[in-house]
Amino acid sequence: MPRLCRAEIALLLFKPSPSRGGLGGDGVDVRVKSKTIPVPAFPLKGKEASKGSGANAWPLILSLSKDALQGGGGRRTPIAALALLIAMVAFPAMAQETRDPPPPTFRTAVADTHIVFPDTVSQGAMVIGKVPVGSEVTFAGRTLRLTPYGSVVFGVGRDEKGPLTIAVRKQDGSKDTIRIAVTPRDWPIERIDGVPPATVNPPPAIAARIQREQARVVAVRVRNDARTDFTQAFIWPLQGRISGRFGNQRVYMLPDGSGTPKSAHSGMDIAAAQGTPVKAPAAGIVTFAELDLYLTGGTLVIDHGHGISSNFLHLSRIDANVGDRVEQSQVVAAVGATGRATGPHLHWGMNWFEVRIDPLLVLE
Repeated sequence: MPRLCRAEIALLLFKPSPSRGGLGGDGVDVRVKSKTIPVPAFPLKGKEASKGSGANAWPLILSLSKDALQGGGGRRTPIAALALLIAMVAFPAMAQETRDPPPPTFRTAVADTHIVFPDTVSQGAMVIGKVPVGSEVTFAGRTLRLTPYGSVVFGVGRDEKGPLTIAVRKQDGSKDTIRIAVTPRDWPIERIDGVPPATVNPPPAIAARIQREQARVVAVRVRNDARTDFTQAFIWPLQGRISGRFGNQRVYMLPDGSGTPKSAHSGMDIAAAQGTPVKAPAAGIVTFAELDLYLTGGTLVIDHGHGISSNFLHLSRIDANVGDRVEQSQVVAAVGATGRATGPHLHWGMNWFEVRIDPLLVLE
């Protein structure tokens, strides 16, 4: 189909086609440069339906795609601009007559009429659902914040067995209960060699320091902003080989050959050279930025709203300050090997409040 601007089509005669039932039927045939283009008619209601072809023309103009404003080479032509001006002058009465509001978008339509959640989720998943605007939604003892169009988000823990239960109370007082099955995952054991023994079994003074530092990081995860940065499609903060996976049980091997089991890996490790730039996977607000934590070294936390946050560990450099807003793909830090690390890499972890989730599933 030739790419025409709205005004170019508006200036053509919307002549009823007998073969298509006229304007009151299935549509019209528009003849452009010796080619006939079928264009569907728009149904009209009430007095507009009695006004004939003129009432059909204006909604047709308004409905054509945004791309149609451009010529075949991707540029708006001078004749298109002139035609648009003439069309706006030529059809003012029609614009006044067509008063029906635009159809709802997918988001508003779903938010107003449906409850939508997945049937099954994986351990470590970030889950986004939709409910009617104005509903109250509770999960795991927490009331979930709604976006303006009725979305909610929550995280599924590594060891969650399910089924998950979500309670929805609509504005009219009616209640619904949604149950979601949880798909279990295998959690391999990883043996980590070459870590400094003092970071595996620290003396009491160092253990107390670690506890204080980790408590400060945990404290920034209680934030529950209305921002909806988490709805962006997350991107990789850098490209590289996955050298450590979320959820795997870790055993740190000591020089004497013994192994010390520690907690499951809380994020995803990406191998990269020292100094490789780290980009924000989604927009957000920096809530923590310090270079010298004992276990995690250079540590940065970005809050994406509604309790979703990203943390980046073992950094050699941090390029953002607490309170800064960062945009997706903005460089915020550099890869390092600080804290308990065997070599340069990026640890990327994600949380829904205190629940750790798998960044790899968020990317998918």
